[in-house]
Amino acid sequence: MSVNQIGLEIPQKELSFKVGSTNNSFPVVVVNDSNQFASFQIELIAAGADTKEVGYEWYTISPDVSVKIPPGDLVEFVVAIVEPPIAGFSGVMNITVRAFSIELREENREVLRINLQQGAGRSLLKLEVPANKLQGVPLDTLEIPILISNPSQQNTNVTLSCVDLPESWFPKGSIQQFQLKPGAQLTTSFICTLPFNQDAIAKVYPFTIKVSHTNGLPSQLQSNLEVLPKGSLTVICPSKLQIIPAKRPWKLWWKFWATSPAIFNLTADNDSNLPQQIDFEVENVESTDYEDFSFEVSPNNVEIAPFSKTDLTLQIDKDRPWIGNSQKLNLLIKANWQDTRVNTIDEVQTIEVIIKPVVSILTLIIVLAIIILGLGWLSGLSLENPFPSHRSAVTSIQYDGSGNHAISSSNDRTIRQWNVAGLYQPFTNYDLGVLTEAKKAIRIVRYRPVDNDLIAAGLENGEIQILDTQSANKRLLAAFSSQNDDRVFGLEYTLDGRNLFSGHGSGMVLRWDLQNLFTNPPTQPSQTKKFDFAINAIALVGQDDSTLAIAGRYNQLVLWNWVNNTVKTIPYTNKGGQDDYIQSIDVPERKRNLLATSDNQGYIAVWDLSTCLQSDRPCQLVEGWQEAHHGKAVRSVAFSNQGCYLVSGGDDGETKIWTLNSNGKRTASEINSKSLEKSNSPISAVDIHLTARDILILSGTNEGRVMSHKTERIGKIGCDSF
Repeated sequence: MSVNQIGLEIPQKELSFKVGSTNNSFPVVVVNDSNQFASFQIELIAAGADTKEVGYEWYTISPDVSVKIPPGDLVEFVVAIVEPPIAGFSGVMNITVRAFSIELREENREVLRINLQQGAGRSLLKLEVPANKLQGVPLDTLEIPILISNPSQQNTNVTLSCVDLPESWFPKGSIQQFQLKPGAQLTTSFICTLPFNQDAIAKVYPFTIKVSHTNGLPSQLQSNLEVLPKGSLTVICPSKLQIIPAKRPWKLWWKFWATSPAIFNLTADNDSNLPQQIDFEVENVESTDYEDFSFEVSPNNVEIAPFSKTDLTLQIDKDRPWIGNSQKLNLLIKANWQDTRVNTIDEVQTIEVIIKPVVSILTLIIVLAIIILGLGWLSGLSLENPFPSHRSAVTSIQYDGSGNHAISSSNDRTIRQWNVAGLYQPFTNYDLGVLTEAKKAIRIVRYRPVDNDLIAAGLENGEIQILDTQSANKRLLAAFSSQNDDRVFGLEYTLDGRNLFSGHGSGMVLRWDLQNLFTNPPTQPSQTKKFDFAINAIALVGQDDSTLAIAGRYNQLVLWNWVNNTVKTIPYTNKGGQDDYIQSIDVPERKRNLLATSDNQGYIAVWDLSTCLQSDRPCQLVEGWQEAHHGKAVRSVAFSNQGCYLVSGGDDGETKIWTLNSNGKRTASEINSKSLEKSNSPISAVDIHLTARDILILSGTNEGRVMSHKTERIGKIGCDSF
């Protein structure tokens, strides 16, 4: 048996220790019994202890490693017990002391019996916040994780609390109570919901996790929670235009040159959880003009608390010119927020300052302007002049296809042409004069659809005239009639312009062949159809121009297929007597299955003819409404080209526009219509034309006046799109 080269001596084989005491050490002597220099180390092994699981060292050794000592020499180690080998253990335990040497590759062991007594002040619970960084955004929910360990050997009742943060942040409370088993670890958390108000300003909030338990002293842990920025910053400038001087000093007329600055009221709205400072820059959009202005914001560099508003004033100063026109400053206001970690809204806004001259217009110029305006009002340059262009009632009115020109007819026997653009531009001639003057009153006038170069006019005596509007003298191309004194109330071209239909007071409907108009004008109609009621209005319906809608006395409404020579009656809602008339009908150019009617009882109706044009099924009434014009007769209706708008004119002097959906039914939001300018005289004729953005309407009155109206198109009504 070989001799051990490491000697191990422990003076005392049984020792008593109190954990936490300062006198918990004992010596261990190691002897070099080899024949070479060697270094030595020792370690303690406790039965049942697992230092990796416990997570802490329960003893210390000094020195950790001895220096190399010669053969026969010794080294003394000092061992101190700092923790129980097993967490929370108290009592007698066997400890193995192991001495070993790397150089000798040997070890020696001795067993030591120790009696461990639990000392006062031990059994502290261990706390840890595992998260490296706690951050939260207002209105979000976050968790504050807590890791807690019980190193003792006894169950303990734990009270865990989070303090220094507002109680309102914790919807489930800031205190937890639970039982923790010996040597156990537990992960829990506090649920925190950050408010979006003054209680959660964006900054770092230190807080404390406190723990107390039944088997030891309380302990605590410090940590931090950062509330992140949230919200928006807005600058509001209600008034975008101011004038210098702000008020004319009329009362101080002897100081007429006096000036006063333009004052803009600003509101800085800090709807965020960040305190803010704000200042402003003002720049001239046109930097080459009027740069000699100054500005001042009061108060400047103001601090705005979170969730608050501050009113400021921006003062713009600019010298007034003595004589000349008003000058204009187009300025940009730029708000500079100190902290832009949140969204900024309207930080750049445009304002305008008008600088009035000291002397703007001489009295003579003002007087001359008044005179010119008066003459213009009395002349044909104003629709409101007291002398209407027509000397008697307007009987019909129509835009050309492009909407650049329009024509009107009247009982004064004239047809007048209108420049549409001039109707909406002051001091622009809109009345292009008389195209022709007939021997009798003109009841209706219509453009030829092809090129709008010809006009058909129907006269009181039954004559139909065709005029060339493109020639210099507006020459008469043809005049024809079938029966004298059979008044023409309706004219309708086919889309190709080769046929013209006329409706007469006798009940006759005539078709005129115009294919050889320039070489061989018609003398007799190509087709005739007699109805048992006086005809007031006609309109071609459907896509193939094969059917003519005819309306008139006794509120009669029929469809005549002139190709097949068949007639279908549409049962009209208002049964009529001999004094009842359907006054007007119209069809949209791009939706020719719809038909609008109006009568002298004040009733307007929209019909869907798609069900009855090509079959024996009845025509469908989409919608009808009484009292369209306060119970007064509705003399004229006109569709826009796609059928989204219907305009009407009545004896109440009102011109109204009705918005329709794609099926021809009134839209709910506009069901009561929009009334345009009211006339002192009944409205006898209307027409409508759409531009890219606007609705243009012409109406004629019984006193001979032609009135123009303009209103914006209404998007998203289920029909109109632009």
